[in-house]
Amino acid sequence: MTLPDGTTPAAAALDVAPTPLDVLRDVFGYDSFRGDQQEIIETVARGGDALVLMPTGGGKSLCYQIPALVRHGTGVVVSPLIALMQDQVDALAALGVRAGFLNSTQNPDERREVERAYRSGELDLLYLAPERLGVPATARLLDEGTIALFAIDEAHCVSQWGHDFRPDYLRLGELAERWPGVPRIALTATATRHTHDEIATRLGLTEARHFVASFDRPNITYRVVPKDNPFRQLVDLLRTEHPGDAGIVYCLSRASVEKTAQQLSEQGFRALPYHAGLPPAVRAANQATFLREEGVVMVATIAFGMGIDKPDVRFVAHLDLPKSVEGYYQETGRAGRDGLPSTAWLAYGLADVVQQRKMIAESDGDLAHRRRLSAHLDAMLALCETVECRRAQLLRYFGQEHQGACGACDTCQNPPQAWDGTVPAQKLLSAVYRLDRERNQRFGVGHVVDILRGRATPKITQWRHDELTVFGVGEDLSDGEWRSVARQLLAQGLLEVDANHGTLLLTEASGDVLGRRREVRMRHDPRPQGGARRPARSAGPRPEAAALSDDDLAVFERLRAWRAAAAKEQGVPAYVVFHDATLRAVATERPADVAALSGISGVGQAKLERYGEGILAALHATG
Repeated sequence: MTLPDGTTPAAAALDVAPTPLDVLRDVFGYDSFRGDQQEIIETVARGGDALVLMPTGGGKSLCYQIPALVRHGTGVVVSPLIALMQDQVDALAALGVRAGFLNSTQNPDERREVERAYRSGELDLLYLAPERLGVPATARLLDEGTIALFAIDEAHCVSQWGHDFRPDYLRLGELAERWPGVPRIALTATATRHTHDEIATRLGLTEARHFVASFDRPNITYRVVPKDNPFRQLVDLLRTEHPGDAGIVYCLSRASVEKTAQQLSEQGFRALPYHAGLPPAVRAANQATFLREEGVVMVATIAFGMGIDKPDVRFVAHLDLPKSVEGYYQETGRAGRDGLPSTAWLAYGLADVVQQRKMIAESDGDLAHRRRLSAHLDAMLALCETVECRRAQLLRYFGQEHQGACGACDTCQNPPQAWDGTVPAQKLLSAVYRLDRERNQRFGVGHVVDILRGRATPKITQWRHDELTVFGVGEDLSDGEWRSVARQLLAQGLLEVDANHGTLLLTEASGDVLGRRREVRMRHDPRPQGGARRPARSAGPRPEAAALSDDDLAVFERLRAWRAAAAKEQGVPAYVVFHDATLRAVATERPADVAALSGISGVGQAKLERYGEGILAALHATG
């Protein structure tokens, strides 16, 4: 990177080093830090260690990039995101930062050039995968240059309690032993108190300064809907609320990913699949298309998304229940990184609970491991079934409080009603009891509901279940309501599923309900509110442009067209050129010249020199 006076940070350090605020303004184009950023950056710049918990979109990368540019030497960034390193390096290059990476995607000549640049002090940042850092040759290479700092990104990967454990991260605790005196900063977008403590212990950061930002993402609206033809519900969401928007749809299995992507394509959406079973070239091509082009819907397993720095993802939809609140938060956090309104939508039903319970029972690992999985699932189910503010419950999981109702989640906008479900619970549990104890038989939810509803189906009459005393005692509730009762009993641990056959079983706690010693509170699944939808549109204003006047909107769209052309010419994602928030500011403030453009947030020195004349020409073009 070259500073405005023509010097590099390494050279400037020998004279008068730039301050963090200098770098923030001149390189990144921002006038002020957010939250704890300044304190974190100054801590590491002075040579101290830090552990940073900050939500996606909170500006974590600046917390190690700026100290690396201020300190003498090269900042070494340990990241599991091999497929994204090129994009990260391209984004830094657009800012004038000298960055490189070493990973398995490079040929020998490319690797040798990066190694030469590092040894010569020509790199500000070097990205490495944790696997490569464990190779002796890489350690020897690092010894041949000057290390400014170590940044351990996605630090939750070190935690076996967390949602994305990577064994290679366990070796990173040795960094302080091999390179004492080099400051370390570990960063993650999500961690409970337990995961936080494990990260600190495993990475040897118990004595480091710990910074925990608010996990609240106020621009994201959280919604959980009961499943009722989930693909149709998804299409309805995309057409009525997010037409033309970029988004991510998460599915549990590879087969459902491919099926959903194909079905969305048949419905006229530009949808692409992503899962670990696809050929690497296909995965890479689909990811590149999603990052570089607008309006693409990525249908994926959880193998996709970590480290994705696409700011204009307007929605994240889950067609299957996530396994943990941490995973759910991490995945939904990929929406709205630019701070503009976005949606986190989850379709959730009885089959999800049955499937997750079965997967836990069949999982590898010891009893303690299965208990951890069950604890994760229980917390996720509690979030889905809550009648309280969903955002408040989400934050409480991470040890933070939200004052009052947020007004921007489904339970605030369309409050569900709590009701006394003790009697229906007793009826359903009694049916399961009588099948098991009186007939030595076990059946799934559908058959039990048929018994309660008094349906003399061939299967019911074949097994003479119409002779049970519970036959027909549940005609007051619909099929959907009974399935909701069963789902909530499973969620509350009052019912369980046999892992081998998917049949219903009582739990130890069931007896308290049958014995009238425990009340069961449930929630009515609220009906969707038609008025909460945004009107359908085919090519109307996007959410990020909704507040613009008609004249400003026309300018904004012209700037987006210019940006798309510039990004395509350079082979980089559009956001590498400028974020939408910067284009909005240009459209509304209408800078007359380069000097005025330099005052726009997000326009740093390198981007001013590279794109200034082009964006001004697009701004002042007619027609």
